[in-house]
Amino acid sequence: MYRYLFSPIQINGLEIKNRIAYPSLGLLYSKDGKLNDRYLNYFKERADGGAGLVTVGPVGVDFIGSGAIALSLANDDAIPDFKKLTAIIKDGGARAWVQLFHAGAYSHPMYVDGRQPIAPSAVYSRYSQTTPREMTLEDIRQVQEDFTRAAERAKEAGFDGIEILASAGYLITQFLSPRTNTRSDDYGGSFENRVRFPRELIERARKRLGPAYPLTIRMAGNDFVRDSNTDVETPEFAKIYEQAGVDAINVTGGWHESRVPQLPMHLPRAAFAFLALNIKKAVSVPILASNRISDPDSAEGIIKDGYADMVNLGRVLIADPEWPRKALEGKVDEIRPCVGCSQGCTDEIFNGRAVFCVGNARAGFEGERQLSKTDNPKKVMIVGAGAGGLEAAVTAATCGHRVEIYEKDSDIGGQLWIAGAPPHKQEILEFIRYYRAQVNRHQIPLHLNTAVDTELIKKRDPDYIILAEGARPLLPQIDGSDDACVYSAWQVLKGNPVLGKSVAVIGGGSVGLETAVFVAAKGTLTPETLHFLFAYEAVSPERLRELMYQGSSKVTVFEMLPRIGQDIGKSTRWILFDNLKRYKISVKTGARVTSIRDGIVRFQKDGRKEQVQFDNVVLASGSQSVPGISAEVKKMGYSFATVGDGVRAGKLNEAIHGGFLAAINI
Repeated sequence: MYRYLFSPIQINGLEIKNRIAYPSLGLLYSKDGKLNDRYLNYFKERADGGAGLVTVGPVGVDFIGSGAIALSLANDDAIPDFKKLTAIIKDGGARAWVQLFHAGAYSHPMYVDGRQPIAPSAVYSRYSQTTPREMTLEDIRQVQEDFTRAAERAKEAGFDGIEILASAGYLITQFLSPRTNTRSDDYGGSFENRVRFPRELIERARKRLGPAYPLTIRMAGNDFVRDSNTDVETPEFAKIYEQAGVDAINVTGGWHESRVPQLPMHLPRAAFAFLALNIKKAVSVPILASNRISDPDSAEGIIKDGYADMVNLGRVLIADPEWPRKALEGKVDEIRPCVGCSQGCTDEIFNGRAVFCVGNARAGFEGERQLSKTDNPKKVMIVGAGAGGLEAAVTAATCGHRVEIYEKDSDIGGQLWIAGAPPHKQEILEFIRYYRAQVNRHQIPLHLNTAVDTELIKKRDPDYIILAEGARPLLPQIDGSDDACVYSAWQVLKGNPVLGKSVAVIGGGSVGLETAVFVAAKGTLTPETLHFLFAYEAVSPERLRELMYQGSSKVTVFEMLPRIGQDIGKSTRWILFDNLKRYKISVKTGARVTSIRDGIVRFQKDGRKEQVQFDNVVLASGSQSVPGISAEVKKMGYSFATVGDGVRAGKLNEAIHGGFLAAINI
């Protein structure tokens, strides 16, 4: 079905069975910089799932550049553990790669025993919030040697190939960028001087590894940082890399500190494939494309249409390591989606915690959360077809239980429909596609428009019940909350009612802010219309930018706390805040609303009483658990578990992980 995606390719004579690569992604599954069973189990599933190339990393080449918790090949002692890992990856049918890195100014003092990081120049780093020490010529030679020695250890450990990290704002990128390289010697200033450090490093590694050993590099296609390199300059770097001896170039987006989204769902699928094509035009070695390549059709199109020769499926393979196998077998609807939420991966890494996946309860827990067929199949009743109930149903069916789902609404999905309504959040709806396919695959009876009561339970007489009854909006007791002009955030996101020119949103948490953007985006230009008007120069670019963010409603958010968005992850908070500015959404913090009668929002702020008239008011004060029938079920003596918002109103990962754990513990 995907002829190009599943055709073999060679990198320096080494054949790779398909065009799918799992790229280096930080996991933090250990705190001592060493491999452990958690890493081994994780990479085993990614290799077994059908990827052609699996990259381990980032792996440090010295202490100051990677710190105490990142994986490291700085010493010979690490070789035996990496030999175990490469054997596991190869046994799964994949080629084993390793990515070597040095963070430079991005190295945080907290992880290097308080030592000052080193970098090309003493330029303050917003990412690590420190000013590094400028590298001496001796430092430069030493780091190049450290890279080379780590590469030799990687080869000895059995890796099929090595990737040098020259992207994301790390050390090599810092040498290349005039923003971070202000040196006046042979390693700064001109293009030739700024590229000298990576060129020499590649040449040194090539000489020591030999001509037949695959050596690749990961580079930024565009730094997406002001006063740094763009996609105009990056092809020239690629040419130098090829001349120096690399066998393939892995092209990604910008730096960690870029103000252009690199990973979340706000980035359209495969949007950075053009960066790979830009590099491919300049060189003759194979090119890998990266960033939000989520579905097989996009991946196939990138190869078929000549954007790149391979595709990176990073967080996609965290969400579903069997993505390649399912695509090959034509079971695309059964692929568990990566929705680009960044909550279990990027947010956790930024907080110094181990990676998990919101949608895949086994990611990072492959050793302890195993699925196995039961010797004692039970008749299981699932009450509620939201994310928690659906995950419980599919997991229980996979384990061999006889499962039936009961849902009071006319379709599955529950709050997923609400979560996927705001602009750029539609990827969340992919969970509904996935669960619908899994329910069909396991032939699970689905009873829609069916409210469960004690009589139905007695009639069905299950062996086990999983209650996933979800939550409902938490409506504050504010004067006027029952007025016709007042809606809950759920009503707005799910029903999309007609709203007036001025709308107040009460609540500045994630739901309130997403609802505010949803309302403000109503009436703005669609992407298709924007493309048409821009292509034909019908409207000036400046006016088009205005029309992109001028909708039919002016929105104001009221939040009683001093800050908004405190329940939003680090990696996506700034994007949402950016959109608040773009849509000119007014935000009033420290504002305690006392009445919304007749659309007049009366509030207290800084000791003063104020009021503003609105056409509509939206209440976004969170959610609360539905009482449900758990008390009755307990009295009836049935074995049961409560999952998701039925336990407490929480996040999506709590519902999915809770449903999974309840099912494997039946």
